Amino acid sequence: MKKMLVIILALSIIVITHNEVFAEKNTFVDSIKFIQYLDENTALEEVRNGNLDMYYYRISSDRLESNQSREGLKVFDSTGGSYSILVNPAESEKFNPFSSKDARFALNYLVDRKMIVNELMGGYGSPIISYYGPTDPEYLTIIKQLESFNFKYNPTLAEEIISESLVERGAVKIDNKWKIEDDEIQITIFIRSDDPVRKSIGEILSAELENMGFTVKKDYGDLNKAFVVVYGSNPADSKWNLYTEGWGRSAFVKYDSIGLSQMYSPWFSNMPGFNDPTYWNYENKKLDELTQEIYKGSFETSEKRTQLIQEAVVEGINESVRIFLASKIDQYVVNQNVEGVINDLGAGVPSRFTPINAKNNDNELVIAVKQIYQGAWNPVMGLTDTYSRQIWGIISDPVTFKHPFTGETFPVRAQWEVETLGLNQKIEVPIEAKMWDPTSQKWNNVPTNTLATSKVTFDFKFSNWHNGQSMDMNDILHSLYFTIEWGTQNGANDKTFDTEFTPRAAQSIQTIIGINQIDSDTIEVYVDYWHFDENEIAEWAALWSPIPWEITSSMEKAVMDGKVSFSRSGATAKSVNWLSLIVPKDAEIIKENLQEYKNKEFIPNSLKQNENTQRYYENRYESSIKWIEENNHAVISNGPFYLESYSPESRTIIVKAFDDESYPFKIGKWSEFENVQFPIIKKIDMDKIIQYGESTDILIEAENTDSILYFLMDSKGNIQASEKLNVKENKVTIEITSEITEKLQPGANSIKVFAISNSVLKPDFYESSFLISKNNVELPSAMISISNIENKINHNTWMIPSILIIVIIGVITYAKIKVNRNRQE
Repeated sequence: MKKMLVIILALSIIVITHNEVFAEKNTFVDSIKFIQYLDENTALEEVRNGNLDMYYYRISSDRLESNQSREGLKVFDSTGGSYSILVNPAESEKFNPFSSKDARFALNYLVDRKMIVNELMGGYGSPIISYYGPTDPEYLTIIKQLESFNFKYNPTLAEEIISESLVERGAVKIDNKWKIEDDEIQITIFIRSDDPVRKSIGEILSAELENMGFTVKKDYGDLNKAFVVVYGSNPADSKWNLYTEGWGRSAFVKYDSIGLSQMYSPWFSNMPGFNDPTYWNYENKKLDELTQEIYKGSFETSEKRTQLIQEAVVEGINESVRIFLASKIDQYVVNQNVEGVINDLGAGVPSRFTPINAKNNDNELVIAVKQIYQGAWNPVMGLTDTYSRQIWGIISDPVTFKHPFTGETFPVRAQWEVETLGLNQKIEVPIEAKMWDPTSQKWNNVPTNTLATSKVTFDFKFSNWHNGQSMDMNDILHSLYFTIEWGTQNGANDKTFDTEFTPRAAQSIQTIIGINQIDSDTIEVYVDYWHFDENEIAEWAALWSPIPWEITSSMEKAVMDGKVSFSRSGATAKSVNWLSLIVPKDAEIIKENLQEYKNKEFIPNSLKQNENTQRYYENRYESSIKWIEENNHAVISNGPFYLESYSPESRTIIVKAFDDESYPFKIGKWSEFENVQFPIIKKIDMDKIIQYGESTDILIEAENTDSILYFLMDSKGNIQASEKLNVKENKVTIEITSEITEKLQPGANSIKVFAISNSVLKPDFYESSFLISKNNVELPSAMISISNIENKINHNTWMIPSILIIVIIGVITYAKIKVNRNRQE
């Protein structure tokens, strides 16, 4: 229930620093201007000369190769992003080669992942075949499963598999052209033209498929167009066959519970069809069951959780509806005079912490972004792109967040106490606890003898909303109401149904047992959820809302009236706007509803049982109406910055510091995240040639490292030995016994070494080949240091994850919806 009632919209930030002179301030700067720069080269020069403080987009490595090219700049290497191909698996009237699982799987041999990393990405990345790559915490638990696929670039094999699939379905190849019923088989590839790497990937893939005998149509566009053509269309309409995706993350996550659901499972509404009942939808019950168990914590031990992850990853790769290509190491540039940047292992420099903690020689930060507006701003199923979330993250505070270097959950706007007896033992729920009943439309007491797995008591840190009204328990209760109401479908004509939100909420509300309000800022939450880390239980149970309840209620009415939709797919299906609180037209709808509420003295059903005066409701409505009239938008939240203006004409968004005494965090709060020491492999001493059946030692020197994990693989990619060893005084020796070398095959074998820190979950990584010989050939040992490790990809940039980005900066999902940390780029 991660962010259980969190309108996922919110993941924002708080402030940092320690200077007593600024004790009354919440941020170092008074305002931040976000301005669009499509051209990376122009942005680079503007950062260098000081007209921009930083650029929230990667800079090509060839522009930063020399010391001279880095003059005036601070360059940060950040991981967290990835590239993938989304494949349309739909059966349709128009022949689709990739409705065949075998044909989709064959694409793994048609893409040259090493070429993508080494040539298109300049070596700043790593080939990956699954959602998890070498920089993810989960990677080390699935490496054996990944190695078993042994994918290598092999277009001949890819063509054999695809050709066999086509022939079985009645296709024929005439004059090097594949045809079905005398019509040429056409493949449409939607290629992102706004990203040079993805543009090249799309064009290379197009050439490979053309060489194979397909007629290829290349459709170019940006994310806005992709929202319509790819994510907003019925897969059976065959408007696309392949799409070059990009992903970013907004946070670093140690225990990922939603990444596999988002990337592989139909239930999460992120696979072709997107759970729109009017569309063809991809189905896979096995993946749904596995990822729902991970999502809901249906495991007794960490070992069981690992097993679920392993099975889900293997099934996702086998299905190949989303094929991962490479994890990214992005280089971000910051002007040399800017201090306080926090390079989150998931989000990178554009983390929610950077703008709050950053400082320059002025009272304003100027941050360039690649796109200023690519998708709707709403806290239910908007904020699905990286660009909006980077800004939303400093406008709205979450109740919990992830440590930028360990990925562990920590409290932000609440303190908590967790009580649990384990997965298989229960806690009695008091009869005064309540739950929302969608049928009777009121809060009912839970039945006598109701039991729950865990109890979490939250003590909230409320503050004022940006419109001046105080946050209170009504905001919390209404957010839980919303999650349950919109997570329950009562009949085909239920107006509180969204094709994307409802399936996700439905999974979460199954675990909510009841809530018991203790006082004005304290609540007990009872859930059927367990995790071996109690902070994960707290995050799952956390109730929160990043926007006032009256804005949520007005949005709800706008959707139920058929004027807008919470989700992209719903907007497409109903031919209405995708609700965006930042757009004046949509903000006007919100204001009109609020005005109607005020005139009719409206009280939402979710709050009718509370003892609030009519004046309380009037103040809420009036304050939000006034805010919209004065600011021309309906973005009201609780973070350290508030949205002042959005100008589509100048492509700018301006946020200003919310210097309100009620805000709980002052300057310096997050400064501890500025400096971090990563594990580093300094030197490896190993033989280039190892004699078959003889023992050998590999000496490793590493800094800031608690342990190393190594894997020895034979020429077929099979793991023959693996062990985790503790590092003492920066040194460790891997002892390879004669029994192990006898398992290796004469010829080329390989070793992978990970340097691991317990305080920073970003392992350093080394991979190399060596020879096994049956002849007594002697060669000098190889002394490998940082400067000559050829296979190490930018030593200081390996991290653990883009993911389960989960990009997360902000999407708002109400109540028990897990925060989605991956965002489309």
